[in-house]
Amino acid sequence: MADLITDRDGQPCCATAVPRGRRLWTVGTLTYTAAALAAVFGWMLWGDFAWQMRDRSILPAMQLMFKKYDASDMLVALLFSSVPLTLGLLTGPFICYLSDRHRGRWGRRIPFLLFTTPFIVAAIVGLAFSPQMGALAHRWLGAAVGANAAVLCFLGLFLVIFEFACGVANMIFGGLVNDVVPQALIGRFFGLFRVVSLLAGIVFNYWVFGKVETHFIWIFLGVAVLYGVGFTMLCLKVKEGDYPPPPPAPTEKDLGKRFLFAAKSYLKAGYGHSYYLWFFAATILAPLALVPANLYNLYYAKSLHMSMDLYGKYLSYSFMVSICLSYPLGALADRFHPLRMTIVTLALYMCVMLASALYAVDAQSFGLALMAQSVLAGCFYTVSLSLSQKLLPWNRFAQIGSAGGTIGCLIGIGFAPALGVFLDQTHHTYRYIYYVGLVIGALGLLANLVLHHKFVALGGPRNYVAPYNDP
Repeated sequence: MADLITDRDGQPCCATAVPRGRRLWTVGTLTYTAAALAAVFGWMLWGDFAWQMRDRSILPAMQLMFKKYDASDMLVALLFSSVPLTLGLLTGPFICYLSDRHRGRWGRRIPFLLFTTPFIVAAIVGLAFSPQMGALAHRWLGAAVGANAAVLCFLGLFLVIFEFACGVANMIFGGLVNDVVPQALIGRFFGLFRVVSLLAGIVFNYWVFGKVETHFIWIFLGVAVLYGVGFTMLCLKVKEGDYPPPPPAPTEKDLGKRFLFAAKSYLKAGYGHSYYLWFFAATILAPLALVPANLYNLYYAKSLHMSMDLYGKYLSYSFMVSICLSYPLGALADRFHPLRMTIVTLALYMCVMLASALYAVDAQSFGLALMAQSVLAGCFYTVSLSLSQKLLPWNRFAQIGSAGGTIGCLIGIGFAPALGVFLDQTHHTYRYIYYVGLVIGALGLLANLVLHHKFVALGGPRNYVAPYNDP
C-alpha cells in the first residue's frame, strides 16, 4: 500500500506514490514528503529573495535620496515610519480579518499577496523617476515650488504607496508561512529565511549601495523586475491546503449588524485575554528598540564622514557573520523555544547599545559598533521570527497578530516623529539614538520575561495550548 500526496485540487503533487513508513510532514490538510517539502521551501525562499532585495535596497536608497534633497530628520521619520504605520492601522485589522475568513481556489493568503504585487512594482518604478518628475514640476510651477521640494513630493507620494502595499503583504505573508510550513520545522525555515535575507543584503550593500546616488534609476528598475517576477512565481507555485469553515457570521443584510459582529469578534480575540496583551507588549517593544539605530545609523555614518561604499561593506561583513549563525540559531529556536532565545539576544543587544553610546565616536569605532549591532540585530530577528507561529492560535493567527500590529502602529506613529524632532533639536547628535534604544530594550526585556512566565503557566514548550485555540 502507498499514500498518495495531493494538492488542494486533489491532484498528485509528487510523481510517485509514497511507501508507508517514509517520513511525512503535515500542516493542516497539507502532507509533504521530503521532496515536496524541499520544493515548497525552495519556492518560498526564492520569493523571499525577491522580497528581501526589495527591502534591502529600496529603503536605504530612499534614505540617501531624501538627504540628497535636504529632507529633515522629522520628515524622514514621518514618511518612513508614521505614515505607513497609520495606513496599516486603518487597514490592517480589516485585511487580516478578511484573510482569516476567506476561502477560495487559491487559498486564504495568496490572493491578497498576489493583489499587492503590481502596486509594489509600480511604486518602485515611480520612485525611480521621481527626480525627473520633480524637476519637470518645478519647471512648470516655477518659484511656487522649490526644486528640492518638488522632488521630495514625488518621492514621498510613491514611498507611501510602496510602504502601504508592502505593509499589506507583510501582514499576510506571516500567515502564509504559518499555513504551509510544518510547525516542527518553523524555526529552521526562518533560519533559512534569514540566510536568504542576509545574502540579499550582502549583494546589495557590497556591490550596489555605493552606486545608488549615481545609478539610481537602473537599480530601482532592476529591483522592480526582480520583485515582480520572483514574488509572482512564489504565489503561483506554493499551494495552500483546505481550511475549516470560518466562524458563522450573522445572516442579516444589515451592514451595521455585520460590522458590529466582525468588530466584536476581532476585539474579543485580540484584546480579551491578558496573555495576548503581554505578547503584544513583548513583540512591540523589543523590535522598537532596534528602530533608532536602523533609522539613523546611515546618517550618523555620514556625519562621521564615512563613505557610503565603506558603510555598505561594513554591513556586508556583518551579514556574512550572520549567515553563519542563521540556521544554527533557527535550530536552537526549535529546540529551546524562540521566546527564550529572544530574551537572550535582546539582552546582548542592549549591551551593544550601551557600548555604542559610550565609544562609537569616530568612523573607525562606529564601523565596529555598526557590525556588532547588525550581527546582534540579525540574531534577534532570526530567533524571534517564529515567535508568533509558536504562540498564537492557528485558526486566528492573522487576526490576533493584526491586533498587536494596531497597537504597534499607534506607538510607532508617535515614536518616530518624536525621535526625529529630538535629533533635529540636538543638532543631529545621532549618538543619542543608542541611549534611546537601550531604554526601550530594557522595557522590552521586562515584557518578554513576564510573557515567558505566563507561557510556562500555559504548559511551556512541551504542553503549551494557546488561548482561543479552537479546533
